[in-house]
Amino acid sequence: MAAQGFRHLVLAILVFAFESSLFSGVVSTYVRPPPRQTLFFHHKDQDSASPQQVHISLVGQDRMRLSWITENSSPATVKYGTSPGVYDNSANGTTSSYHYVLYKSGEIHDVVVGPLKPNTVYYYRCGPDSAQERSFKTPPAQLPIKFAIVGDLGQTGWTNSTLQHVAKSNYDMLLLPGDLSYADLDQPLWDSFGRMVEPLASQRPWMVTQGNHEIEKLPIIHSTKFTSYNARWRMPFEESGSNSNLYYSFDAAGVHVVMLGSYTDFDQNSDQYKWLEADLNKVDRGKTPWIVVLIHAPWYNTNTAHQGEVESEGMRKAMEGLIHRARVDVVFAGHVHAYERFTRVSNGKPDNCGPVHITIGDGGNREGLASRFMNPQPAISVFREASFGHGQLEVVNATHAQWTWHRNDDDKPIASDSIWLRSLTSDPTCKL
Repeated sequence: MAAQGFRHLVLAILVFAFESSLFSGVVSTYVRPPPRQTLFFHHKDQDSASPQQVHISLVGQDRMRLSWITENSSPATVKYGTSPGVYDNSANGTTSSYHYVLYKSGEIHDVVVGPLKPNTVYYYRCGPDSAQERSFKTPPAQLPIKFAIVGDLGQTGWTNSTLQHVAKSNYDMLLLPGDLSYADLDQPLWDSFGRMVEPLASQRPWMVTQGNHEIEKLPIIHSTKFTSYNARWRMPFEESGSNSNLYYSFDAAGVHVVMLGSYTDFDQNSDQYKWLEADLNKVDRGKTPWIVVLIHAPWYNTNTAHQGEVESEGMRKAMEGLIHRARVDVVFAGHVHAYERFTRVSNGKPDNCGPVHITIGDGGNREGLASRFMNPQPAISVFREASFGHGQLEVVNATHAQWTWHRNDDDKPIASDSIWLRSLTSDPTCKL
């Protein structure tokens, strides 16, 4: 009890320092609704070598990264195959750990498996002596493909509801535009989050980017940003030519997905800007007719929350021209704890050749909903609602995709907002 009390004292000091530091743009006068209780998910298996917090992510066209944590040292090995209990293949990977002030993580294992067949279920075991068999399904190689998209997830009762809805959606891949665990310095909450999402994240690839709650930088005490995020959620940035885990891209069926970093440099002289310009120029729209971009801080927002932040306004001014010239179809964002869909827009005005901007920061965070919108509703804002929920993007073919948003208040999987999208490459007036 004494050790736990000391930990809570240290955490309180760290939180005070964290909230006092100026790590984001401007101070907002927005007052949040009452927060909801954060849940904590414990490790059920008492074996310290038992794999936990298993999640998978896409690596290239035909490989998958399997990541998990053990409390004690254990080899990073995976056995896998296409039949239950029959493992024709095995792979070895790497093991790492990290320190954050008084906290030391467990052993973090990363193993890349493949080549894998598309649209195929694989059965696998993590570690040399694991008694639990898990399975995952690879994404399809061709359209159609279905993405589940949810931001600002956290780990509350609302989060559980969101994940239950997502689990029923028969999705191929989940995209998360930042703010994962809401650990905010309390490192065991990262472990809790990993256990919470494991039932889903161990079966389908989860592709994520960072938000402001992943920064976890403290002046003097811990000067490195994104320590926990980078250690636990390694994404395939090298494969796309990026030099940072904070921004990367990948192809899935006929969709080119770009994950950008709102909280790393993005001006025209930055590595991220130069990488994005080169990445978009390499896209073959004949093979990948759709481009989807994910950021954390939205470039367009009619909610009173998070107005005037440099991560939103500065990034839009720097990068919107690249996005528009590349004919990006959709931009998803989080950060604002509400749902909002805009018309096709560029430079603040309706533009038939601009992307549709969608804010999906309503996954279930502990801070509550952003329920105050600007009035009158601007013409570029089509649909907005302060409810928790998730979205689904089903890219049917090279020309059409359906977007639906489901709020958690609905017990049945009925879309609260739905729209058919036409790819910009199929619009003669938007030819590159």
